[in-house]
Amino acid sequence: MNSPSVPVDSPAPGAWEELVTAALLGTDRRTPPGCTPGREAPVALLDAAAVEAVRRRAGLRPTRAAQRPQSAPKDPRPALPPAAARRLAMLLADRPGAAGGGRRGTAPDLMELLPQWLATANDRGYAPPPQTLPALLDAARGRTDLRPAALTFAGPRAVWLARLNPDWRFALRATPGGGAALPHLEDAAEVRQLWQEGLFAERVALLSAIRAREPVAARELLATTWATERAEDRLMFLDSLRAGLGPQDEPLLEQALADRSRNVRSTAAELLSALPGSALAARMAARAEACVALDHTQREPTIGVEAPHQCDAGMERDGVVAKAPAGRGERSWWLGQLVEATPLSTWPGRLGGRTPEEIVALPVADDWQGELHAAWCRAAVRQRDAEWARALLGSPSAPEAGGPGAVSLAERAKLLGTLGAAERAEWVAGFIATHGLSEAFQPLGVCAVPWAPPLGRAVVDALNIARDAGSYPWSFSGVMGLAERCLDPAEASRLDGLLAVPDEPEDASPGAGGYWAEAFQRLVTTLRLRAAMIEELDQGSPSGL
Repeated sequence: MNSPSVPVDSPAPGAWEELVTAALLGTDRRTPPGCTPGREAPVALLDAAAVEAVRRRAGLRPTRAAQRPQSAPKDPRPALPPAAARRLAMLLADRPGAAGGGRRGTAPDLMELLPQWLATANDRGYAPPPQTLPALLDAARGRTDLRPAALTFAGPRAVWLARLNPDWRFALRATPGGGAALPHLEDAAEVRQLWQEGLFAERVALLSAIRAREPVAARELLATTWATERAEDRLMFLDSLRAGLGPQDEPLLEQALADRSRNVRSTAAELLSALPGSALAARMAARAEACVALDHTQREPTIGVEAPHQCDAGMERDGVVAKAPAGRGERSWWLGQLVEATPLSTWPGRLGGRTPEEIVALPVADDWQGELHAAWCRAAVRQRDAEWARALLGSPSAPEAGGPGAVSLAERAKLLGTLGAAERAEWVAGFIATHGLSEAFQPLGVCAVPWAPPLGRAVVDALNIARDAGSYPWSFSGVMGLAERCLDPAEASRLDGLLAVPDEPEDASPGAGGYWAEAFQRLVTTLRLRAAMIEELDQGSPSGL
């Protein structure tokens, strides 16, 4: 419909904005430009807007063509075997919680198998099918625990895709230097230029690369700009010294103890305390020895403790945090930090030439045992001292091993991490055989995968005992989930006898036998699926495994 009120000459400046304003307010309150008020005003507004829209579109000037994205980089690794590629697509298509409700049924949780699949594929040296990369990056975006293995498997194309889709930007942050190529480390001029002028991520990547090859050179490079770095950057650079930490790093770390940033000072103190021969370790040992000694007034050898009465400036400079957390006494807080930072080699000489096992067995006066043993646990983990870890862990069959005791279950799990894989599995198997599964989740979580045969048998036997007890399996769902991911697939045949619904004792929970049969069926199905996954990845394995 044409209206005589529609202007046909060139529009006035701001005509479109005027029309939009009139449409928002209504023609009763705002007459459109060039129109007369009244019943025809709405029609005139629409006609004017149509004409103005054509003017705006016809008047657009072509923009400069955007530069085409560069081609995706080549991935030199061999392609997945077809069966493994189909399996990957199946794992990526699974979505957690799709079944709904609390009952899982007998179907395996495919998303929980993806980390193991990725680890095996990376060990075999395969490249992913290009069409699976978006789903792989989406899965890694939703689960941070997947990112390292997923980005390793995705290879160089992950960074290429991340630059095109902001949803995958985490791949740039997780890749040293955001995927930027580092200079040849032998080219001193290029290295120096990148260190002085590069982006922070590039500088961290450069420092880490040099540290991995020449720890001394990396430290010397960091020292050239240390005084001018921002506090948050100093903290990140300092953290990179963990790799290859040695006595040569002590001067720079001692300098960092006087840093303006508390976080930098704390990190420097932690690193120095991991060097048993450092001056800081000696200072901490002197302070701790003044607090812990044999009490000769007792009938039997006893460790006496006199916690610090104040946190002086020297202690704070060496990394002791003065303010205790809520619910902690200040003196016990200070004592724990001193003992944690003291070389464990200090204590045999201080406590009568005893071995770590003999020291741990000594009674501790005035209820200080928990605090003292907990500090020794942290020291053993920090200093990677297996002898002290064994002493603090004790025998897995000891009655106190199954309760809170002086060493908590979380501390035991960390201590186990200092031992070799076989010894770790043997200790946890003994623990389960004596105390069952109720407190076994954390220790099981630090054992190497797949579980060693003795550990696997101990877990299966304990699950069988729990089933015969007549309780519901939900109390053991965490351990059952670990078993699905960690039990050796060869153990599946040993579980066939547990798939039937057992006769329920009179005092059993109603229907518990059926739930257990369902849980064991899911476990067996998952183990056989894992075996199939490994077989598929081993078909034509490029690494020859």
